[in-house]
Amino acid sequence: MSDGVLDTDRNGVLTRISDTLWRNPRLTILLLIAPPALWLGVVYLGSLFALLAQSFFSIDEFSGLIIYEFTLKTYSELFTPANFDIIVRTFLMASAVTIAAAIVSFPIAYYAARYARGKWKAIFYLGVMLPLWSSYLVKVYSWKLILAKEGILNWLFETLHLSWLLEAYLSLPIIGGNSLSVSWTGTFLVFLYVWLPFMILPIQAALERVPPSMMEASGDLGATPGQSFRHVLLPLALPGVIAGSIFTFSLTLGDYIIPQIVGSSRRFIGQAVYAYQGTAGNIPLAAAFAVVPIVIMGIYLWIAKRKGAFDAL
Repeated sequence: MSDGVLDTDRNGVLTRISDTLWRNPRLTILLLIAPPALWLGVVYLGSLFALLAQSFFSIDEFSGLIIYEFTLKTYSELFTPANFDIIVRTFLMASAVTIAAAIVSFPIAYYAARYARGKWKAIFYLGVMLPLWSSYLVKVYSWKLILAKEGILNWLFETLHLSWLLEAYLSLPIIGGNSLSVSWTGTFLVFLYVWLPFMILPIQAALERVPPSMMEASGDLGATPGQSFRHVLLPLALPGVIAGSIFTFSLTLGDYIIPQIVGSSRRFIGQAVYAYQGTAGNIPLAAAFAVVPIVIMGIYLWIAKRKGAFDAL
C-alpha cells in the first residue's frame, strides 16, 4: 500500500515538473545549457583569465622567479626586435595561408555547389573530409618526407630536368632553404594542405545559397563572366570566404607543431609560447605571447561579424 502511495506521489511530482517545463520553454533551454555553460565558464574562461592575469606579472632576471606585481613590462618585451619579429612572421604566414586557401578553395567549392550532383556530391564531401580523418602528425610527417631533399617532389624535379629551377627558388632569401622541408615555403604548403578543408566547406555552403538566376541575369544585362564574378558572385559568397578564413587564420596563428617539424629555425607564436612556458620557465612572457592571437582574432571576428560571416558557418 505504501509503495503505491509513493509511486503516485513520485508520478505527481514528475508530472508537475513536466508541466512546468512545458509552460516555460526558456526555463527548459536554461536547464539544458547550464551544465555546458558552467563547464565553459570555469574551464575555458577561467583558464583564459588566469592566463591574462599571468601576462601582467614579470620575471626576475636573476632568480628566475615570478614577481606577482602588476606591470606592463612583459608586454613591452613583445616589442623587442626578436619577439616582434615572431609576431610579424606568424601574422604574415597566417595571412598568406588564408589568402592561398581562399584562392584554391573557391573553384573547388564552386564546382561542388553548381555542378556536383548525386554520387559526385558524395565523392566531393568524401574527398574534402577524408584528410581530416587521418592523424594530424601522420599528415605532417608525410609532408616532411615529400618535401625532403630525397623526397618525391625533388625526384619529380630531377625527372623533368628542372632541378635548376628548384635550386634557384631555394636560394631566395626568407622563403628558401637547404630543401623545401626546412624552408618557409614548406611550412606554408603544409599549413595550406592541413587547413584547406576548413575553407572549402564554408565557401561551398555560401555558394549554394546564391541563386543561379542571379548569374544568368547578370549575363543577360551584358556583364562579362569576369564582371559577374566580381560584382555578383564574389560579394554574395564573401561571408563564406570570411567564415572559412576564421578557421584557417586562427588555426595557423596558434599552431606550433607544423613549424616545429617542417620549416626553418625561425619561431612562430605557438613555438614561442611552448618554449617560454616550458624550457625557459618565463610564464609571464609566454602568457603575453598567447594574448597576441586572442587580440588579433578578436579584431578579426569583429570585422567578420560585420560582414555577416557567421551566417555561413
